[in-house]
Amino acid sequence: MTTPFPFTALVGQDDLRLALLLNAVSPAVGGVLVRGEKGTAKSTAVRALSALLPEVPVVPGCRFSCDPAAPDPACPDGPHEQGPGARRPARMVELPVGASEDRLVGALDIERALAEGVKAFEPGLLADAHRGILYVDEVNLLHDHLVDLLLDAAAMGASYVEREGVSVRHAAKFLLVGTMNPEEGELRPQLLDRFGLTVEVAASREPDQRVEVVRRRLAYDDDPEGFATRWADEESAVRARITAARTLLPSVRLGDGALRQIAATCAAFEVDGMRADIVMARTATALAAWAGRTDVLAEDVRQAALLALPHRRRRNPFDAPGLDENKLDETLEEFAEPADDGPEPDGPDGPDGGGGGGQQPPEPDSDGPRDGDTGARPEEGEGGAPQPSGSGEQQPVRAAEPFRTKMLSVPGIGEGAAGRRSRARTEHGRTTGARRPRGALTKLHLAATVQAAAPHQLARGRSGRGLVVRRDDLRQATREGREGNLVLFVVDASGSMAARQRMGAVKGAVLSLLLDAYQRRDKVGLVTFRGSAAEVALPPTSSVDAAAVRLESLPTGGRTPLAAGLLKARDVLRVERLRDPARRALVVVVTDGRATGGPEPVALAGRAARLFAADSVASVVVDCESGPVRLGLAGQLAAELEGTAVTLDELRADSIAGLVREVQGTNGKYGNHGNHGRAA
Repeated sequence: MTTPFPFTALVGQDDLRLALLLNAVSPAVGGVLVRGEKGTAKSTAVRALSALLPEVPVVPGCRFSCDPAAPDPACPDGPHEQGPGARRPARMVELPVGASEDRLVGALDIERALAEGVKAFEPGLLADAHRGILYVDEVNLLHDHLVDLLLDAAAMGASYVEREGVSVRHAAKFLLVGTMNPEEGELRPQLLDRFGLTVEVAASREPDQRVEVVRRRLAYDDDPEGFATRWADEESAVRARITAARTLLPSVRLGDGALRQIAATCAAFEVDGMRADIVMARTATALAAWAGRTDVLAEDVRQAALLALPHRRRRNPFDAPGLDENKLDETLEEFAEPADDGPEPDGPDGPDGGGGGGQQPPEPDSDGPRDGDTGARPEEGEGGAPQPSGSGEQQPVRAAEPFRTKMLSVPGIGEGAAGRRSRARTEHGRTTGARRPRGALTKLHLAATVQAAAPHQLARGRSGRGLVVRRDDLRQATREGREGNLVLFVVDASGSMAARQRMGAVKGAVLSLLLDAYQRRDKVGLVTFRGSAAEVALPPTSSVDAAAVRLESLPTGGRTPLAAGLLKARDVLRVERLRDPARRALVVVVTDGRATGGPEPVALAGRAARLFAADSVASVVVDCESGPVRLGLAGQLAAELEGTAVTLDELRADSIAGLVREVQGTNGKYGNHGNHGRAA
């Protein structure tokens, strides 16, 4: 067994270590989501924590780790009698991103359940993690239905497996830790809220600290056991402190004053629901126990807010997580219990010293400068109008307010990653038919199974009421759900689009489509063209907020190399098709349809569009032309692409032009290279 890197040997990352330790003291806090760039010791810290957890007593031979002092009466391996039991180290179980539902929750032997009436259950990872740690690396890449199952089990402390009326329940109480790199995509807000605490980690910019990180890592790699031995005393001290804090935890008193501060803080930051209040209360209590106190202080409430609230304040994926600490200090000071010697706000009973930021509150009208940070971006610049030459460039323009868009989808039935955009054959959804299982049976089609077994009952010697079922009789249900697509934006950033009000509207439309892509679990990419060439502003990624950042900083001006933009997009799709052949693509071209620069730019753009049509790629042209005189060039481009065109107004879901628009395809068949689309 590999010797883990010692937890106490980690350099820096104080918030990460504290959040993990608080969950070790009180698993009721609800787990930790660790967000950060690659190479910041996220996984190392989680694996190191498992070595600090106290050993757990278990019933010998129980696959579900029942506590011998209070065995689960519903345990599938039970019933168990109370007894001394055995002790083993707490487990850390890793959930792979590509795990199946059966691997997570366990699987029932359907064949034996039908033929013999017995519950033959093979435990999954949730059973293995009971009374230990369940670690999900890259949790943002885990399929949504698995995340839902995982968080439901964490909230209820039990896992339920049901297959065609046969069900099994077992205890599943674990410390849930997820790590993610935000560059690879975000979790939905509903799922973010289910994690008790969140921590943002980043590599230190201090040279001395970075040197120490490298020194310790090299020493560990050279001799893991020797390195761990040198830190054994520190590890033992932390392990003993966790045990002592767990013992003290039931004695910690959460007074009315601290509760009022918690409630006032959650209200001040406008978090949804009551989960934040409960998590803050549990975190503050765990902080007091970790400090060896039996009373929750203001400093505990403040630290709990910094860990429990940032991820609950996000309203959309483009909001940066964070908390205004000045506002936090002001709220805590306003709702602090008055000192015995008078109402002085700077009284001596601020034990944390952390309220210093609130001792000199800003003037009432000082909120303006704080909000003015985003307003400092130049919107009216020196480059007001586009230059006549191909080298003109304007400052980036802020996007208009996003809106709810019509649903764009790819026609046909795909087999890509689970999502919410286009029709696809999936593991979840409505049942559309049955087939023989390929591999393990996961979704039984009961009627088809009985129909297959019925003609053979006499030959199989059936004598009782039970149906004699063989493996060949089993039928897998085929289901239809929704898949996520690759939505590739091809955005015209040339001088013809550079009118400031117009470009703001265009960016607002693309931002709206990005929000829609986030909700539908798509991958997105961004190609822009201006001047004399096109560039890939963002390669296909699951990080929709990264696309929004690129969009915000997009400059405009110069000529309109429309053909270069289409050809660059085609190259991106060709490469992505090799990486992810099952994921179908939808190309969204945002342009007024004009083409300039080089010899015969319009003819070149037409040829490039016809190449797209030959590849049977689903496409939508968002027509950005404005003014009383319209040339209709975007509509012509859509015809060349064999796609469809929508105006900016028609893109809105509440538009009066809310008719279903079919994107024309070259044929009605679907293949890995044959993608069609629809704008609805």
